[in-house]
Amino acid sequence: MVKDRKWIIKEPAEPEKTSRLSSELGIDPVLAGLLVQRGINTFSEARAFFRPDLKDLHDPFLMKDMDKAVARIRKAVEENTRILVYGDYDVDGTTAVALVYSFLKKLTSNVDFYIPDRYDEGYGLSFKGIDWAVEHGFSLIVALDCGIKANDKVAYGNSKGVDVIICDHHLPENEIPDAVAVLDPKRGDCGYPFDDLSGCGVGFKLVQAYASRFGIPFENLVSLLDLLVVSIASDLVSVTGENRILAHFGLRQLNENPRTGLNAMIRLSGLDHEHVTIDDIVFKIGPRINAAGRMESGRVAVELLTATDETEAEKIATEINQYNNERKSIDREITQEALEMVQSGSCLSSGNATIVYNPSWHKGVVGIVASRLVEAFYKPTIVFSRTQSNGLVTGSARSVHGFDLYDAIESCADLLENFGGHIYAAGLTLKEENLPEFCRRIEEFIGNRITPEMLTPVIYVDSILDFDRITPKFVRILKQFQPFGPGNTAPVFLTENVYDNGNGRRVGADAGHLKLELIQESQPYRHISAIAFNKASHFEHIKNGNPVDICYSIVENYYRGIANIQLRIKDIHDREDFI
Repeated sequence: MVKDRKWIIKEPAEPEKTSRLSSELGIDPVLAGLLVQRGINTFSEARAFFRPDLKDLHDPFLMKDMDKAVARIRKAVEENTRILVYGDYDVDGTTAVALVYSFLKKLTSNVDFYIPDRYDEGYGLSFKGIDWAVEHGFSLIVALDCGIKANDKVAYGNSKGVDVIICDHHLPENEIPDAVAVLDPKRGDCGYPFDDLSGCGVGFKLVQAYASRFGIPFENLVSLLDLLVVSIASDLVSVTGENRILAHFGLRQLNENPRTGLNAMIRLSGLDHEHVTIDDIVFKIGPRINAAGRMESGRVAVELLTATDETEAEKIATEINQYNNERKSIDREITQEALEMVQSGSCLSSGNATIVYNPSWHKGVVGIVASRLVEAFYKPTIVFSRTQSNGLVTGSARSVHGFDLYDAIESCADLLENFGGHIYAAGLTLKEENLPEFCRRIEEFIGNRITPEMLTPVIYVDSILDFDRITPKFVRILKQFQPFGPGNTAPVFLTENVYDNGNGRRVGADAGHLKLELIQESQPYRHISAIAFNKASHFEHIKNGNPVDICYSIVENYYRGIANIQLRIKDIHDREDFI
């Protein structure tokens, strides 16, 4: 069912640049080549890459409307009027709310936060949320990770005497909402030097600007960076430029002095304190925070992220962990139903796109199920369920590398009640009677634009590597390439003709993974530990002493405080496959 992945070895870096950088830095030529592939060609560029500095953050006032936003918040603080911090129910939204709320709480007691109900209100600013603000005497809403398309909601707020500051990072439409201030680095008329901030990142730039304008030391903001790195990792924004600096120092904060709520989440996730990585956030911490908004309410997540009492934080974290367990159970069940739909031909589409619909599916997990279906069939995918509150069909879309699914959805805007998102992930709602026409048009749009190359899953290999180069010094320098993420992915290496030493075994609850001790044929005395998730199908071939080629990343695996070098295998090719 899952397509075989094609391995593509990247063009090697220019030998002259690699040799010069290797000599100047005193590092292995393979590592120097990785730097050149990333556009780092000089000693000074390498120093900036390896030694991020908070002094290199951009001036927040370069963002359009920042001065207006800061002035309006100052007015509310001075006049002691009520401020409502409003944000989306996912990780980016809840971390953004927690960050801005935590900052404002030190300036005024007249501040509260609001997270819309995923099922009753849907994504972003809602009329219900604005009515709640009016009813409770709020005259200013700071909207985070949402609002850039909420022209009607902002106009409604204006009519009710509620000012709105928008802090968003999604693509705007032609008309910008008539808010007091609209902070969005993707605005066409915004000259901010870095346009890939997360929603929480835009919120951080707001508090950075306020602090700068009114004499609050930057050091006072550093404690907020653990929230920001959780947002950067979970929202899959690029880990380059300003985000690399923020993620670097955010990870330091998360590992050395995390806030009470995140510390509780680290413990419940079974992570090694002081060694939490971007991957740990993406696969352990982020899904748990998300589970609150999926299964119950995003407000619970903010309560955790702003908790100061350890006992209370532990209680909330345990509750959220239970939501995550429920989410995983529902996710598995719906994924199986969706797979069976596609295989039996009872889905809405299985041609150029995979589209499935069941009105009873839990809306909170359809995005996860869409990702699972992309893994299985490697096509643009949309999973629909029905919202009980208004009877609309709601969908979550996921794409394949290189195909702009948001563009495809936008081409059907006349059929939709609402939509939003990014090139690879989007959400949409529509009336059920429009579903057949939507599927027909999406199929046609994708068919006219997608290429066979886009429909082939690919692993890009950075470099061929022999085991003898994987020394402690090599790994120590490789670690300094972190934090990894989009734009700065963990290097992938290829080693050919390796064997297991005879101790390999299946592991995991369903014995679906492989734990191996590998030897390269040319170096029979060097063993390296490896883990291969979901690769148990190769076990018999490997157990019988047959050679394989592997592509992998190199990690440090911590067990009881001791670090060991481990290969995290991404794919395995049995060598006989190429005979």
